[in-house]
Amino acid sequence: MQLKALFLIFLSGLSAAAVLPEDRADLLYHRYEGGGMTIQGPSVLVRKSVKEKVSVSANYYVDKVSAASIDVLTSASPYEEERKQKSVGVGLLSGKAIYSFGYTASDESDYSARTYSFGASQDFFGDLTTVSFGYAQGDDDVSRSGDPFFSEEAKRRHFRFGLTQVLTKTWLAALSHEAITDEGFLNNPYRSVRYETGTGYSFQAENYPNTRTSEATALRSSHYLPWRAALHAEYRRFEDSWGIESSDWGFRFVQPVGKHWEAELRYREYEQTAADFYSDLFPFQDAQNFLARDKELSTFDSTSLGVALSWEFYRNRSRFLERMAIRVSVDDYRFDYKDFRDIRVTGVPPGAEPLYSFDAQVTQVLLSAWY
Repeated sequence: MQLKALFLIFLSGLSAAAVLPEDRADLLYHRYEGGGMTIQGPSVLVRKSVKEKVSVSANYYVDKVSAASIDVLTSASPYEEERKQKSVGVGLLSGKAIYSFGYTASDESDYSARTYSFGASQDFFGDLTTVSFGYAQGDDDVSRSGDPFFSEEAKRRHFRFGLTQVLTKTWLAALSHEAITDEGFLNNPYRSVRYETGTGYSFQAENYPNTRTSEATALRSSHYLPWRAALHAEYRRFEDSWGIESSDWGFRFVQPVGKHWEAELRYREYEQTAADFYSDLFPFQDAQNFLARDKELSTFDSTSLGVALSWEFYRNRSRFLERMAIRVSVDDYRFDYKDFRDIRVTGVPPGAEPLYSFDAQVTQVLLSAWY
């Protein structure tokens, strides 16, 4: 893959510069397996420019979920679910600015979500600086299988700001900030917490606050190395009104091999603190106003290591098709929970069960065609 193409890949990952995306079609197969969960399905994305001023896109995405996770096994029965998501987008190029509009609809048997988004980016100072901002609004409807009388709503607002700077001919840096506000029914209607009893423990339904605000700031950098390689690094910090604080950092190293191949190595570390109202084991029933035992609200850390290999082919062999490429990637994850226990283990006092951990693998196969 040529260095120019490599540069554009990393630039697109940092900021929406004043260049419309290329005309292309993507067919993706994704599979996640770990912790008793299997999530898999296809995704199709088609993007087309009109008179070099307008870019339109459409995406269809499917998740098929087979769930027998620790949460499911300890409070419900294994289940299968399918989520379908459809989205459309429009990008408008005006001088050195790009304006984007999007709509996404996601549906499954007990949850539906509708999201509207708007974004804009503008180049300054000889195209060396790009400023971007965006807003998205989501309206979700929550139901519960087997309960025709259960109906709740959640509203989400997402604000973002970004600044990208070309520092040298081979070095890009970007700073971004996001603020999100959620309001309504924000917990899982099937999930329970456990509390101590005289003979062990019992369960009651979770209860979350009906508001949540969160902010995240990220710093990203891409450096292009003399031997046609690129190194991308990032750091992100997150905190919210529920008391959760998290940070993660990672890097990607991309190395073209010959004219048609590209190899990638990536690594990431993540850690977070627990929500203020989280506990693996509450001392008694209704111990406090808000109760949670979702392991994703607990104290935990994770690491991931991934590799990818891309092959570009069918280049300039047809006037209708510019080139094609296939990319295969595999990521291995490790999750270690610091205050969430595996209650499938019996024969020990409540709260003395071993801490929970699991491994997961994500596989993606992407076929792309430029036209």
